[in-house]
Amino acid sequence: MADGTFAILMFVAGLADMSVNHCGSGTGCLGRSETTPRLAVSAGQVLERRASAVGEIYLRYDLGHKNGPFGHAVGLSLGEHGESWFGVGQTYDVSVLERSPFFAELHAMTGVYLDNGGFDLGGPIIFRSGAEVGWENRRGWRFGLSYDHRSHAGVFGGHNPGMETVQFRVSIPTN
Repeated sequence: MADGTFAILMFVAGLADMSVNHCGSGTGCLGRSETTPRLAVSAGQVLERRASAVGEIYLRYDLGHKNGPFGHAVGLSLGEHGESWFGVGQTYDVSVLERSPFFAELHAMTGVYLDNGGFDLGGPIIFRSGAEVGWENRRGWRFGLSYDHRSHAGVFGGHNPGMETVQFRVSIPTN
């Protein structure tokens, strides 16, 4: 899944969830609801595909509201060769089993990428999409393994190498 597959999966699953669980509510299909805001810190490695294997840290803040099934997030990542990405986008939580401590989440975000002499992704506007699976403890802390893909999705034509990252993430409720 080294392309926008996660973004498409999030969109399709979210629309299906929205039609079943949100459109009949008094607030409408994309009505605003409250959710747990979270600060996530993750560290991992860019997979050696076209990019060199390098370390990366990633901070993400999930806002305390969603519209329909879609949450909102902002993120910042820094690679060990100076690469940086800042973006905003949506998240979609997938309930594995009701009342289970296990979770899955999809995300799709758009951001600005600066290679700063590191890996060139072919343009300044980069899309980041991915998935996370993990476990949530009783205090609401989440521990997960995430995989994501970044590229400019052909928007800038030509050179579009993309990169994948695998990370361990800890997400802490901030309320």
